[in-house]
Amino acid sequence: MQHFQVLSALLTYPEQELLDAMPEFEASLAEAPELAAKLAPLFAFLREHGVVELQENYVATFDRNPKHSLHLFEHIHGESRDRGQAMVDLLQEYKRYGLLMTPDELPDYVPLFLEFLSQIEPADAERLLGDAIHVLALIGDKLKSNDSTYHVVFDALRNLTSVEPLPLTEPPVRDMDEAMEMFGPSADGVEPLLKPGVQAVKFYPKGHSQAAACG
Repeated sequence: MQHFQVLSALLTYPEQELLDAMPEFEASLAEAPELAAKLAPLFAFLREHGVVELQENYVATFDRNPKHSLHLFEHIHGESRDRGQAMVDLLQEYKRYGLLMTPDELPDYVPLFLEFLSQIEPADAERLLGDAIHVLALIGDKLKSNDSTYHVVFDALRNLTSVEPLPLTEPPVRDMDEAMEMFGPSADGVEPLLKPGVQAVKFYPKGHSQAAACG
């Protein structure tokens, strides 16, 4: 199993199937002792608690706390117009590599992004991880400051790239009109409405791109 797949799985809702697969996850890390050591606290946490308790913790950590959101662009664009364009660009990147998404998840969902990295060439995965590490590190820092064991996944990601994370500013204040325009329900009430566009994927706000490129 590819390392990005393990990291992706560890950030998903903890169903019993996930817990049953932990020996397989740990075995797949046998040749990556540093990565295994980083993730050991989370494996221990998942083993030591029952599935219901783990699910309650997951919901409280990620679903009820926007600061820990597993949607990348929420941390840098909030609900602004830029977030919509960023997701369109990321979706186009997925399509370029032949990834077909289900309609029940947004393209900036971290487990989906990591699964995508596991399916593409290592050089391309390294480039995209380097672009995204700024916001991934931010999420990890917020989790760590709140004593969530899940922060170790983001620590591990930092070790998989040579790019040094840049500090990010808080996202813009939510604009409800823009949010409804960009993310309002479609005719079937399921998929968000996103305006098409073709641009390079940006995982950081305006003003950070030049510094990121130099990193």
